[in-house]
Amino acid sequence: MSLSDTADNAYPAASAGSAPLVSVQDLTVEFTGNRKASALSQVSFSLQPGEVLGLLGESGSGKSVTLRTLLRLHPERTTRIGGRIEIAGQDVLALKGRALDAYRGGVTSMVFQEPGLAFDPVYTIGQQITEAIRAHEAIDRATAQARALAMLERVQIPQAKRRYDAYPHELSGGMRQRAMIALALACKPKLLLADEPTTALDATVQIQILLLLRELQRETGMAVIFVTHDIGAAVEIADRIAVMYAGRIVEENTVAGIVGQPRHPYTAGLLASTVDGSDRGKPLSAIPGAPPNLAALPSGCSFAPRCVNAGERCLTERPPVVAAAGERLACWHPVVPLAIAA
Repeated sequence: MSLSDTADNAYPAASAGSAPLVSVQDLTVEFTGNRKASALSQVSFSLQPGEVLGLLGESGSGKSVTLRTLLRLHPERTTRIGGRIEIAGQDVLALKGRALDAYRGGVTSMVFQEPGLAFDPVYTIGQQITEAIRAHEAIDRATAQARALAMLERVQIPQAKRRYDAYPHELSGGMRQRAMIALALACKPKLLLADEPTTALDATVQIQILLLLRELQRETGMAVIFVTHDIGAAVEIADRIAVMYAGRIVEENTVAGIVGQPRHPYTAGLLASTVDGSDRGKPLSAIPGAPPNLAALPSGCSFAPRCVNAGERCLTERPPVVAAAGERLACWHPVVPLAIAA
């Protein structure tokens, strides 16, 4: 069963010339603990209200680091952040104290990969959603409780009133993820960050959660950044896809552009390694080698040691990100060159 069998893949387009809700410019993140590592390097992208961006790549490519940086979740003492993040008109990297608390959950919320770790095990699901609402809005407890219950019903949790009084460990994985979505949306954020929200779920529940996220996104008009290593999930939920490798965005385009005509050899390799029912019995295609050590990145293109198109220049010079007609590409020898008007 495919999501495409149950709903179309159209999202409301932002009006021409409207200011982006999210603007990330030259974002760099370096972890400076016992072992230094360059987690993100010159990451730039923008997102309009109501738009869904998929971040695609292997584990360790920088997807989750990007989301956590947007929400300012990294420990400041051991993290060095450069560049600029502007969301809903706010300079996120300049926020402190109460302003930062109001931003988290109020303007931007996150659905974590493992909700069992995100929820506090000693409080009920309903208590945690209620307190989140009251932390952001000056309303009485009864009103917050009523909204929390309504959110649980909205995310289609069966017997919502009973689950309101349940502890996280008493819910199944799929219901915990629905409760996590209810918590994330309780204060009506403008931006939702979804960090591989279906990874730990079985196939049927994955489809249900993706359908729910897509329905809620359309209903609320919020923007979404959806992190995944599953190309199928990205295709079904996103408007645009940004492919990440070794802390950089190496290609960005519409879903149709990424799937129909991948330009970066890494993107082409990811697509070639995807299997479906028609591939039963056929040998798997895999990208050779392994992702680089972020503590010792090569001087040239990070993908060069694994790339079939790599030349001498790839080993010594890091390719810049070139933008044209809504597409972005960082590659000296792309599978299909980026068309740049003269």
